[in-house]
Amino acid sequence: MSLLLLRAVLGSALVTDGGFYLGTRPSSVATLWLGLASLAAGVLLLIGFMTPLAALAAALGGAGAALASLPPSGAHVFDSTPSAIFALTILLTIAGTGPGRFSVDARIFGRREIIIPPSRPRPTQSGSLHG
Repeated sequence: MSLLLLRAVLGSALVTDGGFYLGTRPSSVATLWLGLASLAAGVLLLIGFMTPLAALAAALGGAGAALASLPPSGAHVFDSTPSAIFALTILLTIAGTGPGRFSVDARIFGRREIIIPPSRPRPTQSGSLHG
């Protein structure tokens, strides 16, 4: 349930940010693409489809936009460095953990179960120096 909450918060923030980029008159092709990519990644995160790929793409896009110093949208959701770092950290966490139980990915591919095999006892060595 907590992965759903993380995906919902970041997905809606990305959709909102992409909407702001697309709602204002784009100053360049880069801001148009940034708005479309943010909107697409946000929708994919909201529904939980291709979650690791969408989260990684959004994180790389956000980092690239910050490094390229693109102009922010009119009402920028990630308006400060701490909020952008916080969002990037959550996106990388989602990319690493996956979509969770309540997602399209879980319905299509099924839930993963990690089975750790029991450890086998180590064979003893008969030629030991300790007697």
